[in-house]
Amino acid sequence: MLHIYPAIFYHQNDDSYTVIFPDLNHLATEGENLEDAMAMATDCLAGYIHTMKAEHTKLPAPTPLEQVDLSAEDEEGEDYSDERGRFVSLVSVDVESYARTHFNKSVKKTLSIPRWMNDLAVARSINFSKTLQNALRRELGIEA
Repeated sequence: MLHIYPAIFYHQNDDSYTVIFPDLNHLATEGENLEDAMAMATDCLAGYIHTMKAEHTKLPAPTPLEQVDLSAEDEEGEDYSDERGRFVSLVSVDVESYARTHFNKSVKKTLSIPRWMNDLAVARSINFSKTLQNALRRELGIEA
């Protein structure tokens, strides 16, 4: 599922960018340049939504682009760049797809199976991790 949220990009004096998602508790990231800031914004948004979903926390509705207040962050006491270096952009990410390619760190799981099943699988050189992953993909309706 595609998630789209507005982000405010602030151009800094050193040509880096600070990126803030006002709808997501002022979630922030930064990049060395605009291209890096866009990539970091996508990663930041994906990670935040992935965590919210894992915690079964409801996501806030995104503010319509034309209603995003560029001066709102100034009220927080932060010294960002002048108004000429600010702009709002929509950042979108398919969190499930992004997670499969970027949050793919393996975790160790301990499980129990009957001894006879273990012996038969070992005799046939079955890869337990691969078999469990394939079974979970089927159960979760996830394409490989």
